[in-house]
Amino acid sequence: MVDKKTIKRIQDTVWDYFEKYGRHDLPWRKTKNPYHILVSEVMLQQTQVTRVIPKYKAFLKQFPTIQSLADAPLRDVLVAWQGLGYNRRAKALHEAAKCLVKDYGGRIPKAFDELCTLPGVGPYTAGAISAFAYNTPIPIIETNIRTVLFYFAFKKDRVISDVELMKLSEACLDTEKPREWYWALMDYGAHLKENGIRVNSKSKHYVKQSKFKGSDREVRGAILRELSTFETLSLLQLQKKIHFESSKIKEQLLRLEKEAFVSENKGKWTV
Repeated sequence: MVDKKTIKRIQDTVWDYFEKYGRHDLPWRKTKNPYHILVSEVMLQQTQVTRVIPKYKAFLKQFPTIQSLADAPLRDVLVAWQGLGYNRRAKALHEAAKCLVKDYGGRIPKAFDELCTLPGVGPYTAGAISAFAYNTPIPIIETNIRTVLFYFAFKKDRVISDVELMKLSEACLDTEKPREWYWALMDYGAHLKENGIRVNSKSKHYVKQSKFKGSDREVRGAILRELSTFETLSLLQLQKKIHFESSKIKEQLLRLEKEAFVSENKGKWTV
């Protein structure tokens, strides 16, 4: 276990940085609305803050409540999501809204275990909702938090599991101000990254992101972008619009169909 001196050094450094340079004006930090926080957390997965801000504001303007999101066609949700990538997140968020309406009367539960049952919500997102919406003192781990903890406590060249990091996260947690503490911790982690400190590859849970150009993700994204714009398109029409090999497009269409993103009728594909 990390000694108390190191824990205090982490806390003092992080709080000092946050007081001087914290990103206090981020829109999702101006609300305690759990739905707004859910939207922001799903959007922020693997997407830069600067790209998320305008999308977050526009998304909530179009879908201001859980009910409005649940009632919307998937096509509308995907169109609103364009530019953020990883369309599975949009679909999961849409399904989570339906689940919340069906099982919770359109409200987001406070219990961590219940939050984890929602589509697209794992332990981190559930913990983030608990902390940011309900100010619950719960240990959480994400990429910026990992960076801070590795930087201060695990500089030696060895691989660390999230189980070990979670113990340190809990030891450092300000139980009186968990909401602000995690804002501060994430901001300091972002600061370290901007200054070239990248240590997350030492995590047992680190997965290097694959190249986007020419990937299945690029093909899937292009297909969904076009099908969200047009009512229906044939395979040939899709190929003319997105300029990938027909076999590659067909392969991804079948995968998207299996995942309930798209459907086919008489050779025409639609969302």
